[in-house]
This record gives sequence, C-alpha cells and structure tokens, in this order.
Amino acid sequence: MAKAKKKTTPNARKDQTASLGDLDDYLITEGNHWRLWEALGAHVAGEGDIAGVHFAVWAPNAKQVSVVGDFNHWNGDQSLMVPRGSTGVWETFVPDIGEGAAYKFEICDLNGHILPQKADPFGFGAEHPPKTASVVRRLNRHEWNDNKWMKRREAINRFDQPISIYEVHLGSWKRVNQEGNRPLSYLEHAIQLVDYVVDMGFTHIELMPITEFPFDGSWGYQPVGLYAPTIRYGTLEEFRTFVEACHNADIGLLLDWVPGHFPEDEHGLGNFDGTALYEHADRKEGFHPDWNTLLYNYGRREVANYLIANAVYWLREHHLDGLRVDAVASMLYRDYSRKEGEWIPNVHGGRENLEAISFLKRMNETVYDDTPGIMTVAEESTAFPGVSMSTDQGGLGFGFKWNMGWMNDTLSYMEEDPVHRKHHHHKMAFGIHYAFSENFVLPLSHDEVVHGKGSMISKMPGDMNEKFANLRAYYGFMWGHPGKKLLFMGNEIAQWDEWNHESSLDWHLLDQPLHSGMQNLIRDLNSFYRATPAMYQLDCREEGFEWIEADASDESIFAWHRKGNRNSPPVLVISNFTPIERSARRIGVPEAGFWIEKLNTDSNHYGGDDRGNFGGVESENIRASGQDHSIEITVPPLTTIFFERR
Repeated sequence: MAKAKKKTTPNARKDQTASLGDLDDYLITEGNHWRLWEALGAHVAGEGDIAGVHFAVWAPNAKQVSVVGDFNHWNGDQSLMVPRGSTGVWETFVPDIGEGAAYKFEICDLNGHILPQKADPFGFGAEHPPKTASVVRRLNRHEWNDNKWMKRREAINRFDQPISIYEVHLGSWKRVNQEGNRPLSYLEHAIQLVDYVVDMGFTHIELMPITEFPFDGSWGYQPVGLYAPTIRYGTLEEFRTFVEACHNADIGLLLDWVPGHFPEDEHGLGNFDGTALYEHADRKEGFHPDWNTLLYNYGRREVANYLIANAVYWLREHHLDGLRVDAVASMLYRDYSRKEGEWIPNVHGGRENLEAISFLKRMNETVYDDTPGIMTVAEESTAFPGVSMSTDQGGLGFGFKWNMGWMNDTLSYMEEDPVHRKHHHHKMAFGIHYAFSENFVLPLSHDEVVHGKGSMISKMPGDMNEKFANLRAYYGFMWGHPGKKLLFMGNEIAQWDEWNHESSLDWHLLDQPLHSGMQNLIRDLNSFYRATPAMYQLDCREEGFEWIEADASDESIFAWHRKGNRNSPPVLVISNFTPIERSARRIGVPEAGFWIEKLNTDSNHYGGDDRGNFGGVESENIRASGQDHSIEITVPPLTTIFFERR
C-alpha cells in the first residue's frame, strides 16, 4: 500500500513533558517537525518538584502573548509567555495546574491591540460548545491493547483486499430518546456501533469529522481544533477506547480529515497573531465563497508542517487506520467555484494550486512512511491525473480515490423511469472505461442524501415494491462493480427521509419486511464480497474484469465477469434494470461448468419475489455473448444476480 517516495525527518523528542529543545527549534524553522504536537500546545510537565503545564504557541508577529484561564482569572497580565529565539514560538510554564484546565491564548499584535482570545491550535481537548476554550489533556495515559490488529492491518488495507466502508456521523447514528435525544457517547459507540458493523459485514468505519468544531450544522467539516476529538461524545481517552474496540473487532477506522479550509470564528486560526498567519492575506486566495471559510496558505512551510503533523498525529497517536481527505478538488484548483477575476493564477499563469499539490504529495509521503499499513483516500471530483499514483511516478500519492463520476452517472440512470433507461444505457457502462485509471472507492455517501436530494430509496422510480427492487438491484450492481465500497449509514435500511444530523436514524423501519430485507441484502452482499476473491483480488486491475454483455440497451441488461488470481473461481454478475422478467435468457460464460447462483436480489429474504434459478445451472456448448459457452437462466425484473463457477 505504501505511497512514499522518501524518508521523513526523524522524531524530534520522545519525552512529551519536556520543554522545547534545540532540535525542536531547528525543525520548526525548517518546517519539518512531524511530531510538532509534542513541542507545541499544552503538556502536563514538571520543573523540579513543581507540577504544572508547559504551554507553547506559534505567533511570530505578536508583540506579547500570555496564557489565560480560570487559574489566573483569565487575566492576560499574568502567565506571560516568552519568545523562543527566531522560531516565532512563545512558551511558559504555569505551576499547580493539570489535566482538565481550560485555557486560551491572549495575543497582543504589533500595533498594541489585544486580539480576541484564541483557542490552542494544538489543543488536545476543548470545552463543550458553545464554549470555546481549549482543555489540557494528557496523551500518554492510554495503554493500547490492539497490537494484534496493528501488526496485521497492512495486509488488510491493500488494493487486493475486500474493503467495504460504513460511513457514520456519530451524532446521529443512534440517539437516546429517553435522555433528551442525546447522541451516543464514544464508549456506547464502542459497543453498539462496533457490534452492528461486525454483524453487517463491513470491513471499515469512516467517521465524518470529529476534530473539534463550533457549529453542529457543519457536521464537522468546519473544524477549529484539528488536534482534539470533539468533546460532544466524550473525552480523548474515551475516543481511544472506541478506536481500540474497532480494532479488537477486526474493524478498520478511517477519519474524514479537513485540511482544505477553516471557519472565521474569532477564537480560531484566522488573523491568529494579528496577521494572516495560517491563511492567505488576499481573499482571492484565502477565502472560499462556497463555505464562507478561510483557505490555508500551503506555501508557508510552518502551515504545511502544522497540517502534515496533524495527519501523522491522528494516525500515530490515535491508531487510526486511514484518512479520507475532504474536498481535494477545491484544494487543487485556484479557480474552484470562482468566477473570472475572483482568483489569482499560479506563477505560470495556470489554474492549478501548485502549493496545495506539493503539500498533498508531501503529506502522503510522510504518513505512509511514518505509519505503515494506513491508507489515504481522496474525495476528488475532477479528472486530475494520478491522484492514487505514487509520488515518484508523478502522482499525488493517495492510496485510493472516490469515484464521483461513477456515483453521479449511475444514480442519474437509476432515477430514470425504466422505460427510458435504454436511452441512458451508457451511464452504467461508462465507468469501466476509466475504472482502472485510479484505485477507486465507489461512494454512496452522506452528500447524496441531504440538501433536497432525497434518500436513496426515494430516488428510485415506481411503486413501493418497484422502488425497493430498483434499490436492491442497484446495490447489487455496485457490489459487483470494480472498486471498493462505501455506504452511508441509513442507506442500508432504505430510510425514507433525508439524513438529519439532529436526529437518529429511523431504526423502527426494520419492523417492516421491505426495510429489514434491504438490511439483509447489504449484510449478504458484504459477506459474499469478503468470501469471494474474484470480487476483490484484481479490483484495481483490468484483467479482473470482462464485459459479457455491455450493449443490451433495449433490455437494460448488463452482464460481466469478475476474476481473481489463478485459483479463484470466476464470478458472473447480471443486472436487469427493467420491470420485465427475462426468462430463458441465454448469457455467455467464460468457462464451462456448473454456475452456482450465489446471490439474487429478488430473494424473498431481501423483500423480493423469489424468482431465480433453483441454485444454479450447468453451462452448454452454445455460443452466446461472444463466449464459447453459455447458460440459460431466468433474470427476474429489477434484479442483480451473482453466479460463481463451481
């Protein structure tokens, strides 16, 4: 899986309680301190027999900096910090305080103006919103008990392994109605969510951002505290218990990571020391019009260091198994969502953000080198080349890329009335033309079930039964298609309503057979996928796929062959996207033998009508679909069927 091109700088210091040293100064100045959180921020420490907290913050353009909190009555005239040479770092030691202390930095700019008090960019904890102070948290308390997982995860996150991801918003997966509709805690998720994901057969959980954020409605995508797991669901230590529970259940954990922008909240990074420190000074470069947020200045080495160290921090300190990097397209292009005259070209006059490209490459090199076995995934919606190609081959170095084109095309097809689908047949087949140009994840994410787009089931045409049949067939098509899988929570139970971050999923729907049937289907798709090497071993390689029928547009039928390594039995996948049963339909097969019907989305177990092929069918030496052998089968309406050669 490794994408690294070069070795990164070694650790500066292993003793997290020590104050800064000469090596810290050197690495901070160079912008190569990949353990930057060990030097900056708040660390419980001791000077002689005196216990307290060592504080350090980067504010190179400040005239004066102090740390404030309950311990000094939020008085900026006390606990003054001292500058550390030419590093731009200010530090101090405050005695007689410890873990749990709330604090901020009070900064006086070069003009003598006192700025709004700032949260710690490296704070490991924060107060409950709407309060905004940072909170002192120890990092070295947890005794990890996931060694077995950590040793084997490199073999799990590979391109040739089954990867099926359950995307989760922790605040709304499940709530406790009897207690004011509160969300579950990290510790409750460690039991209930982990048990559910194991039962459903997913291999990974992907968390929507849990880095501390002020506004619930941002879903975490406008973070202020990049180094703090949000207090909404518990403490840093409790978050680590959740991570450990995932690993001990053989579940990988990915985090949505947001290095693309940050909000303008006055306690955040904006205008941090009275200057545009983390952001660009020119809002044509430093402001995002879509989200009313500030953009990081990736060309500033200290800012790039801050973000890359943060990626390392989550993977190393919290044992996360990967990062899904949000909004990569918005980072790659200077004119993203901007009109003519609202953006500044690069030094060559082009639209590419060269500094962001360099940052992403270096980030991927660093994390793959620092923490073997992890994965990085790009949410990237353009045709930018080589997103999941290694950096020494000219790529960005990501492990995987979300296939947004596949998602848009196939969902658009599924929303068509079946009578019109023959005119849009190419939308389902086109994805194969580029399916192996990147290492793709097929995403049906939260973005597809919000902002008036409707839920997955509500997108489907037809009456009640046809809607469910359409969605079952579509999920079968997705699991049969090359690419790793990602499904947003609630999609597996065919929730009618759009996702609402303020309420629980509609778990009561499982009392109805059609909804519980959909859940059964996802469980069985995951089980079949994970148990069938032909479905994943050559997932990212052309030789793992062969069209059997790609042009049967009048019937809206697609048939293809999935292949694994030499000893893996091949799989035949057939989708029928019309409400017409195709009986005695002859389909070519690549090999002679008995073809077992392994999964049929029309099964009564999934809410269908149980039309199928009585367990399988023997091939005949009759040429069809360009193949020397064929099988004669029933393809139920609005159904996907999987056959595996015995």
